[in-house]
Amino acid sequence: MSPRYPETHVLYRNLARDYPLIVRGEGCWLFDASGRAWLDACGGAYVACLGHGVPDVVDAVTEQIRRVSYVNGLSFTNEAAESLADELGRFAVGDLTQFYFLSSGSDAVEAALKLARQYWVERGKPEKDRLVALTPGYHGNTLLTLSAGAREHYRTYFEPWLLPVERVPAPYAYRCSCRGEDSACRRCGGGALEDLLDQVGAHRVAAFLAEPIGGSSTGASVPRADYWRTIRDICDRREVLWIADEVLTGAGRTGTWSALEPYGAIPDIQVMGKGISAGYAPLAAVAAPRRIVDVLAHAGKSLLHAQTFSHTPMMCAAGVATVRYIRDHGLVARAETVGRVLQSRMRSLLDHPLVGDVRGRGMLCGVEFVADRTTRAPFPRAARFAERFIAAAEEEGLMVWPNTGHADGTNGDLVMVAPPYIITEAEIDQIVTRFRKALERIANSE
Repeated sequence: MSPRYPETHVLYRNLARDYPLIVRGEGCWLFDASGRAWLDACGGAYVACLGHGVPDVVDAVTEQIRRVSYVNGLSFTNEAAESLADELGRFAVGDLTQFYFLSSGSDAVEAALKLARQYWVERGKPEKDRLVALTPGYHGNTLLTLSAGAREHYRTYFEPWLLPVERVPAPYAYRCSCRGEDSACRRCGGGALEDLLDQVGAHRVAAFLAEPIGGSSTGASVPRADYWRTIRDICDRREVLWIADEVLTGAGRTGTWSALEPYGAIPDIQVMGKGISAGYAPLAAVAAPRRIVDVLAHAGKSLLHAQTFSHTPMMCAAGVATVRYIRDHGLVARAETVGRVLQSRMRSLLDHPLVGDVRGRGMLCGVEFVADRTTRAPFPRAARFAERFIAAAEEEGLMVWPNTGHADGTNGDLVMVAPPYIITEAEIDQIVTRFRKALERIANSE
């Protein structure tokens, strides 16, 4: 059974495709109503980091729902929320020990931006009203997070409703003229942020928002070793809050709990999501230090961001069980060790003429397609290469995540691989084999 609009009452995200009806998940695999197996090589949307059907998490959520599923976060606290904050506190980066729980990454990024703005107002600096973000970049689908993102196909429709945001080029070595090799490069080294602050005026800037390692917008592009220390120094000197969007890269995805750990740099605010509940319930979190929260508390204020499902027992119970499972089964370390295998075997695809680059860290890998490997020329958008590859991969029973437009705002095609941390080496080999077969399908159709 493959429902398709308008033969169903469901309003699908894509109104022009058939949807296989998934009836069961097990480990890294999904099974549809016809019995066909799909290798879920991206955990859905980088979410199912534990794999499907983990009894420990299912039982914890079920038990919480039996006791109490929902209370108003404005009036009550609950055991699950308190326990989740304690569990996340054990993994906390630096002084980021206070957690605000929400039900989506977009919502959490929105809340983090509002926290930054409210902090400066309470500090007596209301003139700090500007936001700086990277381009390419993506941070969510609320209007404020869409404003922060840099995806032109969204702006085509929603530009009149979006806020102006200052931008600096992302540390995207494959698309930089220096290829990440020039130590003086302002883009790859982080100095572009200071250049922009000089131009705009740091006294007007509230926050700098960025993913520590590129998500789908730059295909898992990894900044060089000094990048985030440089950003930390700039933000400290110029009084700008640095917000790390780790909705995708956090919770062990890159082989460390936070993708920033190898850089030795701590942001002012961190946003988490996806992997902290592994898809067993909608959950995201804002992590902030007391030095920021205390400013609001001393003013007798609360964070001016309300959401019906904030701090809900059901979703927090999923988070507690997921974080404990990651800890107790050593899955962050496994994401690092098995992630090296994933990166190595995915790089074997570099022998294919359609593959320009393979990059990433841990269980996050991006594959960028090009029309010409020497010049790195992207396919024209009209060729819809990423979409064609996804269709070919699905024919092979492989699920990966596409993105487009990263090369110049319009052109560029890549896909992401981000499997559950429990994936085996044999399953990694299946990813590579099915990926290569999908490439051959396209090459043979040219």
